[in-house]
Amino acid sequence: MNKDTITEKATFAGGCFWCMVKPFDEMPGIYSVVSGYSGGHKENPSYEEVISGTTGHREVVQITFDPTVFPYEKLLDIFWKSIDPTDEGGQFHDRGEQYKTAIYYHNEKQKHLAEESKEKLEKSKKFHKPIVTDIFPAKNFYPAEEKHQDYYKKNAFHYNYYYQGSGRKGFIESKWRVEKNTKELKEKLTTLQYEVTQNNATERPFDNDFYDNKKEGIYVDIVSGEPLFSSKDQYDAGCGWPSFSKPLQYQHIDQKLDESHGMIRTEVRSRYGDSHLGHVFDDGPKEKGGLRYCINSAALRFIPKEDLDREGYGEYKTLFTEEDTNLQAKQ
Repeated sequence: MNKDTITEKATFAGGCFWCMVKPFDEMPGIYSVVSGYSGGHKENPSYEEVISGTTGHREVVQITFDPTVFPYEKLLDIFWKSIDPTDEGGQFHDRGEQYKTAIYYHNEKQKHLAEESKEKLEKSKKFHKPIVTDIFPAKNFYPAEEKHQDYYKKNAFHYNYYYQGSGRKGFIESKWRVEKNTKELKEKLTTLQYEVTQNNATERPFDNDFYDNKKEGIYVDIVSGEPLFSSKDQYDAGCGWPSFSKPLQYQHIDQKLDESHGMIRTEVRSRYGDSHLGHVFDDGPKEKGGLRYCINSAALRFIPKEDLDREGYGEYKTLFTEEDTNLQAKQ
């Protein structure tokens, strides 16, 4: 972040704040995601005091972001897709006022956009029950103790166990997964694209669109459009398929055990499109984490950097500027 960068704050309560950092943390134009407490009456509360339900605070995340790179509307979209907005008593197995959902707006524009997005979600009929998430003016924010910051990184095993065991993971995936129509998919996709994404087929090596791509841009799921990989992380692994050292956003990737063809491998699928993408192996560049995401070109749509705005992925332009403002700085 340079001295000329314009930043704003966004504050969201989405239940346990452990689960509310990761969805925002990998996005371009987002400079920090801090877990904390807001909305209550006690100054500088402790974690134990807040979870006791006696302080009036809710667990929140406060985000510092550049609205010219990542607009507030997209933050709201991520927020809604990270919670159960119909739960009046908390979130999943965390119950009480301290775990209820809320949007805390920092200015009138945020208030308007929050109310508009809530109304839009209500009208979409995505949920059968009313949307009960509160919209409040922002109040004092108190950062949580250090052990609670970036919990998904510091305690990955426990975080993943909790994220799944609480019911949040399954709920979110069931509500936001793309509803597929076989007939429409077969009309939209080529035979190869359909077989790869829907039937776990594998295309031929060295005979596919992107294994030797040299252009700059991002790759999205050909079914759902969710962003998956960047050309910045692509390298020539010599295998004949597009290879990447890491996903563009881990939240759009699912990994599953694959015991087909007499082998034990880790399959890679898109989170919301539920498309088969390929597999991940541990023989990648050690200086970049040691992983190789070996992906079928047929599962991907490539969007060149010059088309990102037009295609609705303008926030990723910063990946391809000299400043590379956020994602690469973090990683």
